[in-house]
Amino acid sequence: MITSTAWRGKRYAVLGLARSGAATVCALVASGAEVVAWDSDAQRCESLVESVQELAVNLDAVSLQIADLETIDLADFDAVIVSPGVPINKHPIAAKARAANVPIIGDIELFAQARAELPPHKVVGITGTNGKSTTTALIHHILETAGIPARLGGNIGLPILGQEPLPEGGVYVLELSSYQIDLTQSLDCDVAILLNITPDHLDRYADFQAYADSKARLFAMQLPDHTAIIGIGDAPSAAIARSLSARGEHLTKIAPGVCMDQSRWPSLQGPHNAQNALAAINAAQALGVPEAAIDRGLETFAGLPHRMQRIGERGGVAYVDDSKATNPESVAPALAAFDRIHWILGGLAKSDDLDACRPHFDRIAHAYTIGEAGPRFAELLRPHMPVDESGTLDVAVTTAAENARPGETVLLSPACASFDQFRDYEARGDAFRAAVEALS
Repeated sequence: MITSTAWRGKRYAVLGLARSGAATVCALVASGAEVVAWDSDAQRCESLVESVQELAVNLDAVSLQIADLETIDLADFDAVIVSPGVPINKHPIAAKARAANVPIIGDIELFAQARAELPPHKVVGITGTNGKSTTTALIHHILETAGIPARLGGNIGLPILGQEPLPEGGVYVLELSSYQIDLTQSLDCDVAILLNITPDHLDRYADFQAYADSKARLFAMQLPDHTAIIGIGDAPSAAIARSLSARGEHLTKIAPGVCMDQSRWPSLQGPHNAQNALAAINAAQALGVPEAAIDRGLETFAGLPHRMQRIGERGGVAYVDDSKATNPESVAPALAAFDRIHWILGGLAKSDDLDACRPHFDRIAHAYTIGEAGPRFAELLRPHMPVDESGTLDVAVTTAAENARPGETVLLSPACASFDQFRDYEARGDAFRAAVEALS
C-alpha cells in the first residue's frame, strides 16, 4: 500500500468504509496516524477492524477507533476524509467539519500528499461526464503494452492507496469523478484530460455551472507547463479550454467529428470512441510512448464490461451491452455506431427527455422500454418508431430477439440509472447477458 511520513502523528476522521475508505484507513494507520472511522454498515466496520488487526502484526502500534463521527468533537482533527459517494452538499458531517475549521478531503488528496515520497513517477488524470472509464483503461493498456509500469485507480479499479507504489518511471492513471475532484486540493497531474461536460449529478451541485466548475478544478491544480487535453465538443468544455489558451503547446484541443480509421480497433467503435482514442493517443504521446506501442495498444484493447460490449450473436443478430450508458448523452454515441437497432432503454430517469438521442432515431428499427421511465420514454418515442412497453429486461430481450433480423443489433443502452430494478448498472448488464444466453 502507499504510505507517507506526512500523515504520521496526525489525527483523521474517515467516513465511509467501502473499498476506498477501508484502503484509506489502512494506509493512514500503517503510516502512524490516529484514525477514527465510521460507516452506517456495521459489517464494513467489522471488516475494517479485522484488516487493521492483520496490519498490526507488522507494526509496533496502531490507533483505530470506530465511532459515529456525528457524535464526536472534530476540533482537533487534521482532516475529515469522506468517500466520494458521501453527498457533502447535504450530509451533516460537512457542516460539522466546516464549523470546526477542519478540511474535508478524499483519498486522491492523500495520494497527492504522498507523491513526494514515492519513486519518481507521472500522473494522468481523466475526467468528463462520459467516456472517462474507457479512456482511463485505454491509456493504462497502452502504457502496459509499451512496457511502462502503470497503476489504474481513482474511480476505476482498486483504490489507489491500497496498491503497491510503482517503481521509478511508472505512471499512475486515475479516473476522476467530479466528486473526487471536489475532495482534492493539490493533485498536479502531469497530463490532465477533460473529455466532455453534459448535465449529470445535478443533485450534488447548485446548478450545471457549478458542476462544470468542479471539472475545471482539475486544471487549476496543474502547473501551467503540464499537459492539458480537452474535448471541445460542448460549450462548457470549450470555455475551459479557452481559459487555458496561455498554455500554448501544453494545451491540446480535441474537436468533435474527427475522422479516424477505427477499423483496426474492434473495441473502439463509434464517434465517441474516436474522441476517447484521440485523447489517449495525445496522452501517450505526451508521456513519450513510442508510436508503434500506441498502435498496438489501440488494436489490442479489449474494452470494458457494459460499455458497448458485444456479448454475442444469435441468428446473425448482434447483442450489445451498453448498460453503463445511464444518461441520454452517453447513449447517443452508441446509437450512432450501429445501423439497424432494436433499442432497449429505461430505468430510473436522470432527465425527462431523450433529445440527445434524437439525431439517431432514424437508425432505430424498434424500441423496448423498461422500468420506471418506460411509460414516459414510450410516449416520447412513439411518434418516431415502433415501441413496446416491455416493463422488464427479460421481456424486452425476448421480444427484440423475435423482431430482429440478420444484420441488425439488439442494444441495451438504457439512458437511465438502474436502481429501480437492479443493484447497479453492472447487475443490469449481467441480467442482459443472461437473458441473451437463455434465448433458444
